[in-house]
Amino acid sequence: MSEPTTAVRALDPAGALAAAADLAPSLAERAGERDARRTPPRAELAAIAATGLLGIAVPTEDGGAGAGARTVAEVLRRIGAADLSIAQVLQPHFAFLNALRLRGGPEVRRRVHADVLAGALVANAQAERGGAHSHDRRARLAPAPSGGWVVTGTKYYATGSLFADWIAVAADAEVPGEDVPRAHLAFVPAGAPGLRVVDDWAGMGQRTTGSGTVHLDAVEVADAFVLPQYLTFRSPTVYGAYAQLLHAAIDVGLARGALDAAAAFVRTRSRPWFESGCAQAADDPLTVQRFGELEVAVRGAEALLAAGAGRVEDAGDTPDADTAAEASIAVAAAKVAGGAAAVDTAGALFEVAGTRAADDGLNLHRYWRDARTHTLHDPARWKVQHLGRYSLTGQHPPRHAQI
Repeated sequence: MSEPTTAVRALDPAGALAAAADLAPSLAERAGERDARRTPPRAELAAIAATGLLGIAVPTEDGGAGAGARTVAEVLRRIGAADLSIAQVLQPHFAFLNALRLRGGPEVRRRVHADVLAGALVANAQAERGGAHSHDRRARLAPAPSGGWVVTGTKYYATGSLFADWIAVAADAEVPGEDVPRAHLAFVPAGAPGLRVVDDWAGMGQRTTGSGTVHLDAVEVADAFVLPQYLTFRSPTVYGAYAQLLHAAIDVGLARGALDAAAAFVRTRSRPWFESGCAQAADDPLTVQRFGELEVAVRGAEALLAAGAGRVEDAGDTPDADTAAEASIAVAAAKVAGGAAAVDTAGALFEVAGTRAADDGLNLHRYWRDARTHTLHDPARWKVQHLGRYSLTGQHPPRHAQI
């Protein structure tokens, strides 16, 4: 780790939720300013690390709290309501700690988990450009002459990479007996020779996620730090459901944050429409009606998120085909509803708040920009397809990291 924190402790689930709730107001306070200036949230991430939240999903046998899907999703929901970018930095941290828990051997688990418990952040390097599709990887792991591996490639949209202590790199490697290279994960220290992170993320939303470009030039990786990720999907799994659950939690959190921001604006700054006959904008019955509709949508997404988290956690590490499918389908429903609620509520903020809310200096449009950008991560229309097939014929969804 580059800068270990000193005030770190193990948090049980109740403590984790309390810590997230306590942090949320301070994270929200300057979220708009950070977004407008593209200011990296280093101090905010350090504050999160100091609470011990980064270590809640570390297994108990390695000194963590072993928090399950319910707790982690709720932590990200609460933080997402305050600042989607910060919640998004945490998504790959917890998703790849789950990969480490499922596929890592004793050596890599001990090393990475110890660092995380001391405040280290895990980021990802997955996405590439130029392939036939999003899973057409060019990054390669090759055996090193002196033992271990070398990884070479370029990764884009690497969320959290600018702040990371460890980067989980997705790359393909030859496997004896397999006809094509298979997906692996290499856990690489952020300061490894040959690894370079460029601060070039220019998205309209998620502006402070540290989603740089990661260049890997023959980076050496010890054998113990390379995980056979392809094996995860050869039997029933909730790995993808867990990762998608955390994305859904971020969307649902933003939906609640946008609705709260809209309500505060209407109560304190909006003027009533002259035809309403009301003295206060908050008394306009058409505005009240719209808030009621939005509240239904957000509460529905929150309920689906909780249900999905329950299915993932109840399925456990060794689900059967039916429990794995049900977890994936439940999370898919939460992802569809959460994404729609985030985009719709963030847009409706201006509808209910009125012209004053469009002042660029207020930066209330960050809610919509963040929601619209984050919900592009996985197409909701494919989630709907899997839901439809499951409902109509009982067909199980495929096994991969996006379902």
